[in-house]
Amino acid sequence: MILSVENGCFSYKNSKDKLLLEDINFSVEPGDLLAILGPNGAGKTTLLRCIMGFLKWSSGKSTLDGENIRNIPNKKLWNNIAYVPQAKSTVAAYTVEEMVLLGRSSHFSMLSLPKEEDLEIVHKVMEEMNLTRYAHKKCSQISGGELQMVLIAKALVSEPKILILDEPESNLDFKNQLLILDTMTKLTNKGISCIFNTHYPTHALQRANKAFLLSKSGEYLFGETREVITEKNIEKAFGVKAVIGEIETPSNILKDVIPLEITQTSDINALLSKDELSTERKVAVVSIITDHSDVSEKINKLLGKNKKYIIGRMGMPYEDRGISIINVTLDAPEYVIQTLVSQLGFLSGVSVKAIYSQVKF
Repeated sequence: MILSVENGCFSYKNSKDKLLLEDINFSVEPGDLLAILGPNGAGKTTLLRCIMGFLKWSSGKSTLDGENIRNIPNKKLWNNIAYVPQAKSTVAAYTVEEMVLLGRSSHFSMLSLPKEEDLEIVHKVMEEMNLTRYAHKKCSQISGGELQMVLIAKALVSEPKILILDEPESNLDFKNQLLILDTMTKLTNKGISCIFNTHYPTHALQRANKAFLLSKSGEYLFGETREVITEKNIEKAFGVKAVIGEIETPSNILKDVIPLEITQTSDINALLSKDELSTERKVAVVSIITDHSDVSEKINKLLGKNKKYIIGRMGMPYEDRGISIINVTLDAPEYVIQTLVSQLGFLSGVSVKAIYSQVKF
């Protein structure tokens, strides 16, 4: 299922200013993880609300597989899309278990009771989200961070094809932030599309294959994350000078964003731009280790897209450890190699690194 926005424009009725969102165009395909970033007040939450139809586009439209979402019956729409808003304090009398169970309501009629299958799904998701111990607590008695996890669990039990989250990592500690990021990665590996607003450029670089950067001037940039989230664009959009570095772990090389200083003269009209890609050709060996057989098809698909650059490939299963090892040699532009490594790194259970030849061509 493909979610698209076509020529989306929005302004609040009482606003005398120019459009808050202007000529927005992008699409999200199955398995995409899209991060939406921008400074406070740029319109990130408004964008999400317009995408889903909570706010009406002044012009333009949101579509599911080409059909305007305003023409899609509510039940059909929300059988395919799940939304997780920012967690707010609540006085709801629901227990945590009851709140999560509400996420299954589209799967049974109003007057019927949930089936055993519904309860099994609820309990499985609650266990995965570390919520079982809170099952019988009132939602009004748990913290904001815990409530955020409950709302995400409520969305997941509906088994959506598209999951949309508004700042899901807010108010969460490191462990639960990682749990949410891992959950989104697992979902996209299953072919589910995820869209999330975030204040963390690092999370976008490490997890999202696509990024949408929105500035206060109304300008935006959409594309591959590594092309959109750059040092120049961070400074232009946020008014913060930052450095994007690499941290090598035993299994992968991760991107990290380190803010250095607030720029003294921030030009909000500075144009965002994609970095020019290096066309310099290099020879590199990309080493891949995976313990997830269910991603082998995705690995082969990514390698197939780069078939013309591959000059050697060797793979072997190591059954004693339940892993597969693949070494691929490429002669390609550097950006092609970097893109392949990034895309492989987004897959669950995949460790990947590239080793480059020192010989210049």
